[in-house]
Amino acid sequence: SPTLQELEVTVMDVRMCNNSRFWNGTIAPTMICFQGQHRGSAPAKGDSGSPLVCGKRPAVAGVMSFSSRDASDPFKPPVATSTVKYKKWIRKTL
Repeated sequence: SPTLQELEVTVMDVRMCNNSRFWNGTIAPTMICFQGQHRGSAPAKGDSGSPLVCGKRPAVAGVMSFSSRDASDPFKPPVATSTVKYKKWIRKTL
């Protein structure tokens, strides 16, 4: 879309996301799982690389990485790479 869009999401506990019902242990500590707050809402194809922003003073917490083929599958929530885990590297590189 040529129009900037946003999606309200809730971050999931990494232990739940790694549960056998979800991503079954494939989520690393450098990853963030999240779900759309409204049933069926999820990032769309082509959203990889989009920022995951949070806080009252918005800050980038992650970068959209991947989701299942069916983006609305409640058992395969979308996953972002945590920018917090790479903060030192980002500062050094910039």
